[in-house]
Amino acid sequence: MASLPTFSPHSLLPKPNTTTLFPHSTSSSHTLSLTSLFRTKLTLQRPISSTGSISITNFRATSETVPFNLPTDSNPQSGETKKTPTPSKWSARAIKAYAMSELETRKLKYPKLGTEALLMGILIEGTSKAAKFLRANGITYLKVREQTLEILGKSYWSYSSPVVLSLTEPLHKALDWALNETSKSGEGETNVTHLLLGIWSQEESAGRKVLSALGFNDQKAKEIAETAASGDIDWNFKKQA
Repeated sequence: MASLPTFSPHSLLPKPNTTTLFPHSTSSSHTLSLTSLFRTKLTLQRPISSTGSISITNFRATSETVPFNLPTDSNPQSGETKKTPTPSKWSARAIKAYAMSELETRKLKYPKLGTEALLMGILIEGTSKAAKFLRANGITYLKVREQTLEILGKSYWSYSSPVVLSLTEPLHKALDWALNETSKSGEGETNVTHLLLGIWSQEESAGRKVLSALGFNDQKAKEIAETAASGDIDWNFKKQA
């Protein structure tokens, strides 16, 4: 089974940066601390000497780095997945589509990341051939989201998704399918088309049900599969009549 890509949510870590006004002051006997509405801590000191000092501590918000670990290779016999810190076997658009699917899962407040979220992530990323093919066939992000809510329903408003999202079984299998297909074809990297076809390969998955409801079928899957080998970018700049 493929190892799971994980994303940590952004968090704000306060880091104090202290600046002292009247730096020549060397001692004080009493301290009064105040905090303003702008998260600025003011420390007022009553000096023993005649020179006063005011220390201002500014808190700077820094964003936590978002780590991710994408599956890169699958062993069909053991089901184990080899992992690497840099997902060199995933295209940049595939990585972004997966990241967007995690965000979409949290927006919908679902407990697990599923094929329907990956489908939305593909459309939110929007620049791959697979995403353009879906839109050309009338399958848009808003339609997919609406159909997802119709099939899976809404989550409770008070519910929050876990910090580390696990994957549904259909999405596990869809990712395994995409990785194995890349390995068999020798195409070098897993791209967004592989992810889309992986979703379609899982007949009981929510993602396939959404696609079917919006008019996607085996014929369209074969049509987009023919372009998988050329990657995510459409190099055909010829104008269509």
